[in-house]
Amino acid sequence: MNEQELAAAVDVPALEKWIDDNVGVRNGPLRVSHLSGGSSNLTLRIDDDSNSYVLRRPPLGAFLATANDMGREFKVQKGLYPTDVPVPKPVAFCESDDVIGAQFYLMEFLDGVVYTDAEKVAHLNEAQSRDATFALIDNLARVHAVDFEKVGLSDLGKPEGFVTRQVSRWCGQWEKSKQRDLPAIDELARRLERSIPTTSDSSIVHGDYSFNNTMWDRNDPTKMIAILDWEMSTLGDPLTDVGMVAVYWGAAGERMWRGRSPQPHRANPGFGSVDQLLARYEKQSGRAIDNIDFYQVLAVFKLAIITEGALARIRRTRPDESTAHVEQTIADLAAIALEIADSSSMQSLRGA
Repeated sequence: MNEQELAAAVDVPALEKWIDDNVGVRNGPLRVSHLSGGSSNLTLRIDDDSNSYVLRRPPLGAFLATANDMGREFKVQKGLYPTDVPVPKPVAFCESDDVIGAQFYLMEFLDGVVYTDAEKVAHLNEAQSRDATFALIDNLARVHAVDFEKVGLSDLGKPEGFVTRQVSRWCGQWEKSKQRDLPAIDELARRLERSIPTTSDSSIVHGDYSFNNTMWDRNDPTKMIAILDWEMSTLGDPLTDVGMVAVYWGAAGERMWRGRSPQPHRANPGFGSVDQLLARYEKQSGRAIDNIDFYQVLAVFKLAIITEGALARIRRTRPDESTAHVEQTIADLAAIALEIADSSSMQSLRGA
């Protein structure tokens, strides 16, 4: 972000007064710098001479109240902070738009590393890579083990019928977003609708769990210090998180990353296979994952439809830009999902 965009994102004098009134001690003027985010929620570092915070706010311009709900993120982190799930300490939430133009919250600043690509884990040996993988999965199991009622998060979502609603929602999203007929997506929709598990577990669901949304200790690369980006969290079937981790780990994630830096778990063999990942989750959570094929197909189906939405935006806002590579990505994702379905042990997922 440039200085003009930072100034638009945070009214520094107004934030200083708000911190004085709601947080307490401030030592000198505030300094604002950009950490991450642009079209998604913004993550900004706020410093004075003695304190460092992270400020989370919606993106500049138009945004969706449901997708950019700062109160939701703050509430989830506040509920999880006393548990064994690693999250940054929440500091304060501002529900008014009048201070900086949108709701926001402050949390503690943690000086860690986010494993965004293979370069960020190039210094890990195979044993450390294995341990980091286990920590990634073990902490997901911890999220799913939290008693959401005891931590005040029972109103985070409606777990009953969660998977049915997910399938219906993404089928509907396809109809709203699609730029052309893609029979493979329609076939996946039919198979998912007839394969919805009759029983499912309920837990807090992160919604986009991966190395990209976790932070690691600078001195111990196998120690996770925070799970980040809770804007998609809800109550639902925990295996939706597991399915997404698994497909990021496999061919779908590789396809999504094509043309960019390789994903962290491509750095060396120590990160292990999808099967090892799933076996670790099953062991740590005590939860059976017999229907995991369904959740992997659903995850890739969602990725394809999200990418189709991106294609629609490109065509709408940049009509002269070539979109052949995006169209191919969507077709490839649909093919990957069908391949998972066709090889599934679930008869209802396989072709008629």
